[in-house]
Amino acid sequence: MGLPDSISACLFDLDGVLTSTEVLHRKAWKRTFDDFLRTREGTHFAPFTDADYLSYVDGKPRADGVRSFLSSRGITLPEGGHNDPHGAETVNGLGNRKNNLLLAVIDQEGVSPYPGSVRYLSAVYEAGLKIGVVTSSANGKAVLDAAGLSRYVHVRIDGVVIRDRGLRGKPAPDSYLAAAEALAVSPSGAAVFEDAISGVEAGRAGSFGLVVGVDRVGQASALRTHGADVVVSDLEELMTP
Repeated sequence: MGLPDSISACLFDLDGVLTSTEVLHRKAWKRTFDDFLRTREGTHFAPFTDADYLSYVDGKPRADGVRSFLSSRGITLPEGGHNDPHGAETVNGLGNRKNNLLLAVIDQEGVSPYPGSVRYLSAVYEAGLKIGVVTSSANGKAVLDAAGLSRYVHVRIDGVVIRDRGLRGKPAPDSYLAAAEALAVSPSGAAVFEDAISGVEAGRAGSFGLVVGVDRVGQASALRTHGADVVVSDLEELMTP
């Protein structure tokens, strides 16, 4: 499995590590923020970019991503509540608008797991290691079910759990630590698999036994700088022939 002998559990991020839904998240965020900025600033607004996504949104809980990006543009909105309508100009309203768009795209395009990730996940499962999925997305269960991956997963810590338990989002290690605790393993006995800078920072902050960076967008150097012990472009690269 390409893991130290001390590792007995694998904790996987979902979007961008196991499934290609990271691309769908990026599309939904862009439409959400571009529509908001166009309404607020007119047709000459500066659009939301891939660099904005990686710097301010990727890997973070939905509301944290909204706050972080808006702050970069000097914009502050009221928080609102978790059930704000998607048209509300609040942090939660924008987040809910993004989620509605994401669900619509998933319904139209479906969910595709990365083949190499499926092979690796299956091998880890067959080897008897414990498996957790740790995602900031509130749609973790739906995505895992749609991708046919739920049968491999022993513990899921997703955006709903993070919100309900008051856990800090990535780059804080809380969600990964919660998964390790639920699997009854120490952080040093668990490996973290992440494609987001905030995620590898969370793995490093939690003192996990191994942090694997998954580079889908050409940021291998940044993943190493921010805490990845190993960087691969596909999980299957970790498997011994």
